[in-house]
Formats: sequence, structure tokens, C-alpha cells
Amino acid sequence: MSVLPLVFTSGWASGINAYAVVLLLGIFGATGLTDEVPASLQRTDVLVVAGVLFLCEAVADKIPYVDSAWDSVHTVVRPLSGAVVAALLAGESGSLPELAAGAVGGSTALMSHLVKAGTRMAVNTSPEPFSNVAVSTAEDLGVAGIITFAIFHPVAAASIAATLLLLGIVILVFLASRIRRFLRRRAQRREEKRMAGARGHRPPW
Repeated sequence: MSVLPLVFTSGWASGINAYAVVLLLGIFGATGLTDEVPASLQRTDVLVVAGVLFLCEAVADKIPYVDSAWDSVHTVVRPLSGAVVAALLAGESGSLPELAAGAVGGSTALMSHLVKAGTRMAVNTSPEPFSNVAVSTAEDLGVAGIITFAIFHPVAAASIAATLLLLGIVILVFLASRIRRFLRRRAQRREEKRMAGARGHRPPW
């Protein structure tokens, strides 16, 4: 069977939590649950680093405004990770050119990352922190579930990932006004900090 469904699903999941994807695929490969995972993802050092970074993301992703800052930093990391994982999966199976797989995985990861980051901006317009925890936990569970499902049923998992991606884009369109509100608040806070800093460094005379 072509590895394309697993490539697409891993790309979608990488856009949400790239470290969880690397960690889960590595564990599944190391435990013998699948032969699709390359040995490079099963290495102990890779699993340890992915596990530590996953824990860091699990914390940062649940704190209002810190989550959006984390997303900004990972605008490059997640698509790049999705492309690399996809290329490695394709190289292991030999059923799909690595360059094409990297393009599919990277572009899918970029789209899902933009949906995640935009949705989180909208959530951050809410004054309470519980929605951030709920959304982040749902994302973590969703990534874990879809990657696990993809190992055994790759085509069905890819269909679910595609549906979730399209649904996320539609939701993002409806949340556009809240996202603009978040961006205005962030710009206002930066301006207030800049003005406060300027007053703090003003000469006493």
C-alpha cells in the first residue's frame, strides 16, 4: 500500500504537535507495531529529545498568550518537521518519491499549523484560561489518536485528517474577527511596554 495516507496524516498532525508525532512514530517503530517507521526515528536520542520537547510544549501550549508565542516560534519548525518525517516515511517504504512526500507533509503541516495558531489567537480573546487548557488537551489527544489510528488504518485516518483540516479552515474564517481583536490587543500591549520603558529611561532633569 502507498505510504501517501500516512504521509498526509503525519503532516497534519505535525502542524499541531510535531514532537508528539516524532515520539509516537518512533515508539511504534521501536516496539515493532509497524515497519513503516525508519530506524532514524527509532533512535533512543531522538525519542528522548522528542519526549522532552513534547513535555515543554504540553505546558507552554496551555498558558494563554504563551501558547501563541510558542506557535510563532514553531511556524518554521512544524512544517519542516512534517516535511522531514514525510520524506523519511517515503524513503523507508520506497512507494513514493521522497521529494514529493516532503512537499505533501510540509504543506499539510503548514496549513494545519496556521489553523491551530489562528484558533489559539481567537481562544486567547477569552479572559479565562480554562479554554486554553481544554483546546490544548483536545489537540494532544487528537494527535495521539489519529497517529495511532493511522498505523493500523492509514486511509481512514487520512480521510479523518483531511476532514478536520477543512473543518478547521472553515472555523478559522468564522473566527477572523476574534483573531483581529487578539492582534490589536497584542500590538497595544507592546506599545504600552515600549512607552513604559521609554518613561523609565527618561533623564531626571
